[in-house]
Amino acid sequence: MHMHKLERLWLMIGSGALILFLMVIGVNAFAMGHTPPSDSEILDPTQVDLTAPFDDPGLKKIGENEYELVLVAQAFTFQSNDEIKIPEGATVHFKVTSKDVVHGFQIPKTNVNMMITPGHINTITHTFDEAGQFLILCNEYCGVGHQAMGVPLEVIK
Repeated sequence: MHMHKLERLWLMIGSGALILFLMVIGVNAFAMGHTPPSDSEILDPTQVDLTAPFDDPGLKKIGENEYELVLVAQAFTFQSNDEIKIPEGATVHFKVTSKDVVHGFQIPKTNVNMMITPGHINTITHTFDEAGQFLILCNEYCGVGHQAMGVPLEVIK
């Protein structure tokens, strides 16, 4: 089969671009530690209220300027026992699960975004460098009251 030299050139350029793209994605995924949020821990979704730490959801200080926020997503709400107020510059470890259906967990203007599935414990960590009002919201349609599913988070100076 005979190919024109320009066809051969564009075929090599396209193949080279594809290989370069796959190498960049591979380096980001493996060498730099860019991975999806974890959900390797599991629990019985019917026993969430009896399983620690979800039996007492809320914000807890776990270190110097480090917090753990435990939330339970269920029927159009994120269940927490506290108002969520975090100091500026604090690192927050979010630990979230669902009792009923698939929910989303997103904080706009941050890199916090996960899908919450029943029976899985999802975790993600974020450092809040700027004070202000944030909204934790469900970005996965979960039923007729989905649009009301959100909880405020305040980062204070």
